[in-house]
Amino acid sequence: MKNIFKSRFLSRVGRRNIIIVAVVLLLGLAVYVNYRWFYQPVQTVDYSESDMSASLAAADAAANRDYFASADLSRRQSRDQALEVLQAAVDNPAEDTDVSGTLAQISRIAADMENESAIETLVLAKGFDKCVAVINGDKAAVIVNAPEEGLLPTQIAQISTIVYEQAGILPANVTIIQK
Repeated sequence: MKNIFKSRFLSRVGRRNIIIVAVVLLLGLAVYVNYRWFYQPVQTVDYSESDMSASLAAADAAANRDYFASADLSRRQSRDQALEVLQAAVDNPAEDTDVSGTLAQISRIAADMENESAIETLVLAKGFDKCVAVINGDKAAVIVNAPEEGLLPTQIAQISTIVYEQAGILPANVTIIQK
């Protein structure tokens, strides 16, 4: 009797269908076990207007602060490395080294550093929060923390005038970057 039931059941349902049902059940069991072991509920967050704008403003301010600090640090490190190389060339001159040319490069870098510092100080005195100036030969780049609406033409003219008066770089060669 057992064999008759078994053969009738298998002939009606089919061996293939039983395997499919078993695989679906095992897959469901695996999903359930995965859910129970690894599920961590997310905390509810209040996305009210004031919280959102305050957190965005804080994140934006932190990014600007980090940008200006990293730009200043990067500029200082590259200048320090250049000065070390030039100073090493002066201290240990090779036969083909032009010591007077190397000393002229050192004094030019020192003058650029002084001009950059003066430009940054004067731009900050004009009411900007942050400023980084980079002089490279007869060109200059000034990065300022600008308001959302951007710089006014008078502010751009003020920055260009400061760069011209401090470093002698023409306004056509001054790049002003709003951050």
